[in-house]
Amino acid sequence: MTVRPPDAPADTPVDGSADDVAALDGGGATTLVDEAAAPGETATPGETAAPRETAALDETGAGADPRVERPSLWPAVAVAVVALAAYLTLSLARWHRWDTPSWDNGIFEQAIRGWAGLGWPVVDIKGDGYIQLGDHWSPLLVVIAPFYRMFPSPVTLLVAQAVLVAISVVPLTHAARRWLGRSAGLAVGVAYAASWGVQSAIDVQFHEYALAAPILAFGLAAALDGKWRRACLWILLLLGVKEDMGLTVAGFGVVLWCWGERRRAWQMVTAGLGGMALTLFVLIPIFNPWNRYDYWGKLGEEGAAGAPQGLAGLVDGAWRIFTNLLVPEVKIETLLLLLVVTAFAALRSPLLLMIVPTMLWRYAGSTEYYWGSTWHYSLILMPIIFAATIDGTRLLRTSSHAAARGFARAVPALTVVVAALLVPRFPFGDLVDPATYERPAHVAAGERALASIPVGASVASDLGLIVHLTSDRTVYWIGTESDVQPEYVAIRTWSGWGGNPPDDVAAYAASRFGGVYETSFDDGGYAVARRIG
Repeated sequence: MTVRPPDAPADTPVDGSADDVAALDGGGATTLVDEAAAPGETATPGETAAPRETAALDETGAGADPRVERPSLWPAVAVAVVALAAYLTLSLARWHRWDTPSWDNGIFEQAIRGWAGLGWPVVDIKGDGYIQLGDHWSPLLVVIAPFYRMFPSPVTLLVAQAVLVAISVVPLTHAARRWLGRSAGLAVGVAYAASWGVQSAIDVQFHEYALAAPILAFGLAAALDGKWRRACLWILLLLGVKEDMGLTVAGFGVVLWCWGERRRAWQMVTAGLGGMALTLFVLIPIFNPWNRYDYWGKLGEEGAAGAPQGLAGLVDGAWRIFTNLLVPEVKIETLLLLLVVTAFAALRSPLLLMIVPTMLWRYAGSTEYYWGSTWHYSLILMPIIFAATIDGTRLLRTSSHAAARGFARAVPALTVVVAALLVPRFPFGDLVDPATYERPAHVAAGERALASIPVGASVASDLGLIVHLTSDRTVYWIGTESDVQPEYVAIRTWSGWGGNPPDDVAAYAASRFGGVYETSFDDGGYAVARRIG
């Protein structure tokens, strides 16, 4: 059923078919009400809490009449298109320069190539015949498979990531314009599109978190409008992005509790924690060659002998969360960056609670990459903190304190200023550097090394060539323990070996994999050995 304003006449017409219905009170004022309740569901006082109790705000912060035409979607789309251009420029420029930060793009290309071929997502980089679902639970990677089938290239993944993140700009910008006013909302959308977490993710090639960005954006935009079912359905999709996203789903349940949606709150907490437990203890071990989840040790001291596994790892990690929560100082810096990009307005919204589980697991272990502002780990936080900014600013505008209302009016502009000030420190700063678009001398040698390995061959590689080989060769990571005897072994001699690369690639290949190898290419810092016996 649809909630009728308590002071409306009994015969006031209510249209329950729309997700968000403006119900007229006796004086013609309007209030956004929740979507139709489930059969048998009744609304009780306090069950529909802020932020949906008031209408969207106009430019001055006063209540805007929902009967007036909503802001056009096109400005939000325009921001997304400009953002997409920036994302593609940065990502493809890095690819053009052969800047390879990790093996991730190769891993995900192998998985998506498996889906595109209507088979299992086999990732030989992780081990011969290794199914990616035994590493991380990311079945939603399948949505990229049709595009990869049409364009089988590692660049397809880079484009897909840029598009996915750009799509997330649209619902958040549109929601900001509805609730904060057209100009103010556009400013918040621009700040999100240029946020440091987004930049850092685009900079390091493809990662499955890119799938979470639009899911979170659409889900949280729906939540801001009180479209609870739609919001919950979107957020539940996170369970197919990565196993740790169950914590984010549960965090959304906590937010629903704060907003008075008690029944849905319990459902989301149960689905999030239950879904995460199912993937960690059942689904991933089914596909894992050792019938386990390989990352329990990340919650213990990394590299330590006998690092706790399973529940013991969780307990050990939880203990160190409390003893080392803000040590070293980079953890404090990351938290401050998360808040400062929102001009601290996000602190006013319960939506900010959604980032707590992610920050706790990131700070639990000794993996330094998790603590800072680089890499892709903060991408999933950006839609959350900017949705919290929209909500927090809306609440501040309706404060009884004049200072809070004045601050709220300044928040959108402040988010843009902060984003601009941070640009030189983060990857977007490189967009104006001519060196970003110049190819280093070693690239030509790398391309010749690549050409020396026939299409369809099996090859073990280090970081030098690995992401460039995966689209049309069978590729293994040179350090993975395996019984395979690849036809080729390729290494980059000037980087990636801790300053101690092998002098003779053929001798190294023979000692590492057995058999007889000869050097087939050695030039410009790249060396390739071919198996001859």
